[in-house]
Amino acid sequence: MRLLILGGTVFLGSAIAAEAVRRGHDVTCAARGSTNGAPAPLIKVDRDDPDGLAPLADVEFEAVVDVAKISFPHVQRAVRTIKAKHWTFVSSISAYSEYRTGGVADPLEEAVYEQAAPGSYENYGGIKVASENAVREVYGEDAFIVRAGLITGRGDVSDRFGYWPARLAGTGRAVIPDSPDQATHHLDVDDLASWIVTGAEQRIGGTFNAAGLPIPFGALLKEIHAVAGGDVEMVPVAEEKLLALGVNAWAGPKSLPLWIPEDHLLKRDWDVQPAIEAGLRFRSVAQAAASALMYERELGLDRPRKAGLTPSEENEVLSRI
Repeated sequence: MRLLILGGTVFLGSAIAAEAVRRGHDVTCAARGSTNGAPAPLIKVDRDDPDGLAPLADVEFEAVVDVAKISFPHVQRAVRTIKAKHWTFVSSISAYSEYRTGGVADPLEEAVYEQAAPGSYENYGGIKVASENAVREVYGEDAFIVRAGLITGRGDVSDRFGYWPARLAGTGRAVIPDSPDQATHHLDVDDLASWIVTGAEQRIGGTFNAAGLPIPFGALLKEIHAVAGGDVEMVPVAEEKLLALGVNAWAGPKSLPLWIPEDHLLKRDWDVQPAIEAGLRFRSVAQAAASALMYERELGLDRPRKAGLTPSEENEVLSRI
């Protein structure tokens, strides 16, 4: 199969390209990035340039996978410029405005036909909705629309999942939110990449949720700790106390990653059964934690992080409870 990955140099795009190469496909990556991160030949393109996809205009591919993050113009130009028999677009469960049944018919954000400013995630869900629409305008229901949840694993530098195996591989007293029953979910990047390649091979069409299977936060941390093997005492701290001490939820500086004290789409149990029936498979939490920990060790367990508590921040919380 002649496969084009729009991206292919980092995280999910790189994992998709690597899996497709492993299966013996003729893979091309197209991005503005360095060839260092591409597992296949790279064509350099600038998707901000209205004519930036010109090097691909006269080539026909059997399948295209677009992992564009937050730009409607990027997606629209791609589907109108590049010829392919099958098209995959990686969307997000952030496309939903409301949780009702957890299925793909739940209400969506209003479409936003724009490109976000660099580093901004404003209108993320709405831009994903508009991008989905652009793909369906060309490919209809044959388009493979993947609404992903939190993606974790090798290549993830957000620290939203990797913080925990790294911390629980250490020592001392580790602050955790006293929210053992909070639902959470994650999907390992290699599991998602494998299914996306299968979707291209089988020309799967339709819209699917691809969030991980739900697991209570307490159970997740217990399983991660068992794999990480650190000499760590996990110290639960009440949500109200964490907020009063300036600890942030979910991600970012001075945060406890994956903790979501308020009602949020990411805490919901999304219907992924159609994706499972179409071939999506999930590795165990232990396998995901082991893979994430290996990657964290390669990066350096004590490196500055985008999310989580620094040792001094953690000690400050512990001293005030």
